[in-house]
Amino acid sequence: MTTANSSIKTKVTAASLLVALGIIYGDIGTSPLYVFRAIIGDRNIESSLVYGGVSCVFWTLVFQTTVKYIWLTLRADNHGEGGIFSLYALVRRYGKKLVIPTILGATTLLADGIITPPISVSSAVEGLGMVKGLENIIVPGNGLTIGIVVGILFLLFFFQRFGTAVIGKLFGPIMTLWFSMLLIVGINEIAIHPDIIKALNPIYAYNLLVFYPNGFWLLGAVFLCTTGAEALYSDLGHCGINNIRISWIFVKTSLVIAYLGQGAWLMHQGQTLLNDRNPFFEIIPHWFLLPSIIIATFATIIASQALISGSFTLISEAMNLNFWPRVSVKQPSDSKGQIYIPSVNSMLCFGCILMMVYFKKSAHMEAAYGFSITITMMMTTLLLTYFIRYRLKWNKIYVFIFLLVFGAIEISFFIANVAKIKERWMFLFFELFIFLVMYVWYYARKINNGFTKFIELGKYSAQLTELSEDDAIPKFATHLVYLTKANRRHELEDKIMRSIFSKKPKRADVYWFLHINRTEDPFTLSYDVSELVDDKIIKVNINVGFRVQARTELYFKKIVQELVANKELNLHNRPDGSSKYNNEPDFKFVVLEKFLSVENEFAVREGLILKAYFFLKQLGLSDERAFGLDKCDVEVELIPLVYHPIDTIHLDRAKRP
Repeated sequence: MTTANSSIKTKVTAASLLVALGIIYGDIGTSPLYVFRAIIGDRNIESSLVYGGVSCVFWTLVFQTTVKYIWLTLRADNHGEGGIFSLYALVRRYGKKLVIPTILGATTLLADGIITPPISVSSAVEGLGMVKGLENIIVPGNGLTIGIVVGILFLLFFFQRFGTAVIGKLFGPIMTLWFSMLLIVGINEIAIHPDIIKALNPIYAYNLLVFYPNGFWLLGAVFLCTTGAEALYSDLGHCGINNIRISWIFVKTSLVIAYLGQGAWLMHQGQTLLNDRNPFFEIIPHWFLLPSIIIATFATIIASQALISGSFTLISEAMNLNFWPRVSVKQPSDSKGQIYIPSVNSMLCFGCILMMVYFKKSAHMEAAYGFSITITMMMTTLLLTYFIRYRLKWNKIYVFIFLLVFGAIEISFFIANVAKIKERWMFLFFELFIFLVMYVWYYARKINNGFTKFIELGKYSAQLTELSEDDAIPKFATHLVYLTKANRRHELEDKIMRSIFSKKPKRADVYWFLHINRTEDPFTLSYDVSELVDDKIIKVNINVGFRVQARTELYFKKIVQELVANKELNLHNRPDGSSKYNNEPDFKFVVLEKFLSVENEFAVREGLILKAYFFLKQLGLSDERAFGLDKCDVEVELIPLVYHPIDTIHLDRAKRP
């Protein structure tokens, strides 16, 4: 078994660029559907607002998306993989307090997954109301429109279980068509009103934020143009840095042209107010309106799919880095890296449909959108500061300038988005739930691990050998396998030795001690073997990347086969002669599972964390399923956890009458 590195090759081809367009840019690419409608709102359409809005959007795409993410953040690749957990894995050794920023960033990124699909899909579907004959039928916020959007979202989540291997091939061509459409309709509008190009001057952005009444608070709407930047980094492993950077040239050009086109239309459309019109669909030629709505709907579905897949990857990484309870993970197709997590799918599906039913139309969702992702970006900036200082070895002055510039930009966006909290109060419960789950799971495991005592395995080798050869004790298994957290060759938890020798001693021909080492490299899969006593006491370390599903029993049996084939291991024949009929070795895995003892007296924080931890543990997968063990080969042994024993018991013996 050798190390498997599945980071995508970064060779640039037409096909790889097409894949990047289909996977990476769905979220940020569909922003023109609602950005300018959110900026204008019910305000008077005037040059300072329109030119300032275009300028703010352009320079946000320059600084926040191009400079921070495309140029710098993509350099923080963990063997080809991106995302906040990959970044955390790169820098966690440099700061013990980086756990909280990581949890906050992951929480808000996941929360973003329940509002991006409904706002994107509803923005596209509501465009049908502009088609002749449908204006009185498809009305934003009415039951039919909500029903269509809910139906699309439900089908999208329903088909997750089957994977996207087949329809995924259409993502690239559809998104290419989408961005080409943005480019063409934008150029057409700019050609009619070329004066809008002046809006690229940053002075208009400055004037809007400083002199326009309450102009600073418009940053909450402007920020919607870059909400997909974090998802762009998370999808790094699917396409590679070169493909993302090159395809961004086309994507950014299309987006800027589309925003300029909408700005040109706003300046020359002749009305003072927007009156519920959507500038995006207004610049579409009437004869192309229905095809454009169909293309937009497919583009928003692809954007939603990318976010859903990203959520699955995020939770999978969280489990492997001990930030999330173990839940069922399935692989719906043969596509590398494609996973499906039923519990997360159900949670997102319920959340998205609830958002649609609650907000009713996309214009209402704009007020709630963006707050979460500003927090994610701020946390990424904090982690990235450690990366450029300690991994890229930047001078402290440059690190300070980076933190100052992007800290100021993102804090400004955050303050502007704080005003949205009253519109999204119900959203906070979802985010609080995710945060508490990650916080409880991480810190409870730290408390739990603090009670793990390691011993020298060599001190017990003679006793284990003696027990193995003691015919007076019934044999428990031919091969007895314990899962251990000890990553050093000669160490073992003392509870394992107590399990072997206490109560009924567990006699076996071979004692295996198996350690699963989660590596910072995403796709590592390797092992090493140490025989403390030949064919009697064997320690195996399996190195598994944090993006690899644990199939412990499968890996272990493969290792045994290789050891036997290399004549490094002699499989014992059973003394009862049964090996004659079945030469497969008899493996028995022992899983030591802790439970919270009644002999505890807790402080408030520790008590709440540990009780919540064991409650979550019951809701998640059992250890044998989480580690990929067959039930028929597993013996679960319960071990009490005594965190703080009660030491103030006053018990008086009653006197006999």
